[in-house]
Amino acid sequence: MKRTTTSRKNAMSRLGRRLRRCRAAAEAGMSTAEYAVGTIAACGFAAVLYKIVTSGPVRTALTGVIEKALHAPF
Repeated sequence: MKRTTTSRKNAMSRLGRRLRRCRAAAEAGMSTAEYAVGTIAACGFAAVLYKIVTSGPVRTALTGVIEKALHAPF
């Protein structure tokens, strides 16, 4: 009986390793696609943020905040 239990454990262990390798191979390209989508989204967000920050009213407000901070008494 002990021999059957040991061989069954070995078979289950081999099956588990094979299953993990198959899962890893199936998901290998997924992270690359996720990184690509994330990079495109970050670039789009950066472009929108750049347009907002360089607009007239925001630029004036930021300049005022910086000037006020630089002329603050210590």
